[in-house]
Amino acid sequence: MDQIQSPAVRVRGLRKAYGQVTAVDGIDLDIARGETLALLGPNGAGKSTTIEILEGYRRRSSGEVSVLGTDPATGGRAWRAELGIVLQSAAETGLYTVREQLRQFAGYYPDPRDVDEVIAAVGLEQKAGTRISKLSGGQRRRVDVALGIIGRPQLLFLDEPTTGFDPEARREFWGLIERLKAEGTTILLTTHYLDEAARLGDRAAVILGGRIVAEGAIDALGGAAARVPIVRWRDAAGARREQRTERPAELVAALAAEAADHGGEPAELEVIRPSLEDVYLGLVREASGAEASASLGASAPTPATTPEEARA
Repeated sequence: MDQIQSPAVRVRGLRKAYGQVTAVDGIDLDIARGETLALLGPNGAGKSTTIEILEGYRRRSSGEVSVLGTDPATGGRAWRAELGIVLQSAAETGLYTVREQLRQFAGYYPDPRDVDEVIAAVGLEQKAGTRISKLSGGQRRRVDVALGIIGRPQLLFLDEPTTGFDPEARREFWGLIERLKAEGTTILLTTHYLDEAARLGDRAAVILGGRIVAEGAIDALGGAAARVPIVRWRDAAGARREQRTERPAELVAALAAEAADHGGEPAELEVIRPSLEDVYLGLVREASGAEASASLGASAPTPATTPEEARA
């Protein structure tokens, strides 16, 4: 397949084990060129291990991985120059000013962005001549992002990029990422802010226990059943009620008519359309319940199970 038409990231059967512990357990994943994928999951789910394998920093136990047409395990300097990486924490020295640090990093790439343009893009114009050690935590995070995009990457890894940002800074950052998307940059985003994933992601994949348990467009993740609206109200007796329905307007109209018959209106009536956060939390609860049930079942074999079957 032609590299231009092939996915920016292609993963098949990815597995990573540390002794008896399996951190990544058979992941299949594609990221199209120019697409932003939000990889979601709680701490310890396998996100960081997966990303480190894609970045070429960690060896996989088995499976096939292609990133920009190259196996990360063998990617060289030219391949790495096509990647931008914003880690959860960075190790840039505090001895340099913001501009000095960016100029140094720009020299590592064949076609870097203009340093002052990047400084402006991350909102650090007033701090360009300030030593990084003198910056606040949020400002240092902006430096991390600036270093990640200075090389004009084809593929940008963003690992919890807005940690430490205030609400205004987060929205400015979202605007920057949307501009990078418009330029055709492929982005793999991990974040605990579900509104951020919904705003920036084209698709999302949820990883739990080292496996992808759901994947799809942001507005379709979890399937149609997870998106059914919920109508909540308090009935005439004061009891809290709720009902899932694909026709919330009809239910609301019926409740309003019933209340009108008694000379009032429905109390505390609201219609809730599940957000990405609602769907995500539902998937996490469902997976956690299934894991607990499987664990309970494994620890208590039925009497009909023979010793040989138990060992198998």
